Amino acid sequence: MSTPRNDVPKHDDTPDRPGASRPTSAPKPRSTRPSARGTKPRRGAKVAGSSRPAPRRQAPVPEPQQHGAYRRWYSTLHPSLQLIGLQLWMPLFFIVGFCLCYVFAFHAPHPHDVPIALIGSDPTLVAAVQKALPGEFVFHTYDSLTAAKRDVLAGSMAVAYDPATNEFFKASAHQFQVANLVPATLTAVLTGIGVASPKVTELAALPAWDEYGTVPMYVMLAWCIGGYMVAMFIGIMGGPLRHRTRMTVIVVGGLVISLITNTLAGPVVGAIHGHWIQLVLIAWGWIVAIGLAVNGLSYFVGRFIAAPAMICFVFLSMPSSGGAYPKWFMPEPFAWLNNVVVGSSMVDMIKHQIYGVGPGPARGLITMGCYAAAGLVLMYFGKQWWERRRIRAIVTGRTTMFQDANTANREFLGKQRDAELERHGLESTETGTLSVLSDDDWEDARAGGDVFTGGRDGLETETTPTGRIAVVRTENRTGGAGPGPRTRPVPRTEGSRAPVRSDRSARVDATDEHPHGRHADR
Repeated sequence: MSTPRNDVPKHDDTPDRPGASRPTSAPKPRSTRPSARGTKPRRGAKVAGSSRPAPRRQAPVPEPQQHGAYRRWYSTLHPSLQLIGLQLWMPLFFIVGFCLCYVFAFHAPHPHDVPIALIGSDPTLVAAVQKALPGEFVFHTYDSLTAAKRDVLAGSMAVAYDPATNEFFKASAHQFQVANLVPATLTAVLTGIGVASPKVTELAALPAWDEYGTVPMYVMLAWCIGGYMVAMFIGIMGGPLRHRTRMTVIVVGGLVISLITNTLAGPVVGAIHGHWIQLVLIAWGWIVAIGLAVNGLSYFVGRFIAAPAMICFVFLSMPSSGGAYPKWFMPEPFAWLNNVVVGSSMVDMIKHQIYGVGPGPARGLITMGCYAAAGLVLMYFGKQWWERRRIRAIVTGRTTMFQDANTANREFLGKQRDAELERHGLESTETGTLSVLSDDDWEDARAGGDVFTGGRDGLETETTPTGRIAVVRTENRTGGAGPGPRTRPVPRTEGSRAPVRSDRSARVDATDEHPHGRHADR
């Protein structure tokens, strides 16, 4: 049994009767605000003690955006054609990038300033080489053969030559091209001055599954492409995302790409034997570092992020990496870029891990950390710059050609959908449901055209395979009509193109007149 509230006063003097209904009275309005202890005030709420709200300033009405003659003409094109035209910069960019980077770097690799470790001294050889091949080789004097071999394995020296034993020492696993070209070139010079053909000793041979030493280069390229593409799509389609969301996608995506690439290159293809866990960790770190750098750049360049990403991590990184040819064979600026691009550090880390040659992991880890730190800095300042730019565009009403083309294409697709529904005797209502047009309102008014260009609206000119969509009402369990009309295509018979209609016999019996419209035979 409930107890009556004591804070609601009575307004009548009549005694309470058992079983009688008592009139309810409105509660007395509060004279004070409810307690807000332990809660935060809502943004924009009145502060206690204020007499009047602060006046709001009205943002100035932006002036209409003025477009140039080219943009006005471009907006008259078909929306789909506008979108295609605005994306044609990418194939043009690929053509220019391949010609200026790959073709220019690899069309004529020529040695220059190739370091040679010379044990002791041999003035006759040095003078003969400088005369026959000026500017191609630089000799560095070593007192210890052990130190010279160590530098050859580390990659700082191309080959080592010991005049006392007339012997070359090379490391094919570090640089296959150098290990074959340099001894052959210097052998010709030695035989020219009367020295017998020297002996060539291999310090680090390539395995049978990597005969030309190109596996590290292509594995590096797969890591680079995977890293920048993950961040590229985040930058294109994930502008409003928070930093931690973007970084989570990069970290998780980098792990997935690392697992896939190393599994395919190792156990599946057999190009790498062993070192699977180590390579997965190395690839994961590099993909995350590249992803952070590209993600930071995406705030500043927007949908054009593919251009700087491919320039930094594909077009410049691959020729400068030393994977195909060493930096001593590359023209400038690729020879200098070998010191800063990610490709050179990645190739060195891969070679050191699987072949035991090249510099240690210190240089690669430092380069990886620098790219990751640069990406974090770009993310911090780029997010603020992107938000200011976005608010400025909203306030001023400025739009880009790509945004206008997307809006026009969205409107066109909506109209095209309505037109296609109408061809089947249907129309879309404001609530998104479909209603059936009456026979008097339906006609397949498809425009004519040829087999190459199609109709005027871009659709095929052939007649629709289903024709008029018949209405089939379903009965519910209680015997009544089901909720709303449900439609389905009705198959045609062999003798007629018209669909089988449930009301066909009734219509034929009711009238013998010729059906209306040029498409009424459906």
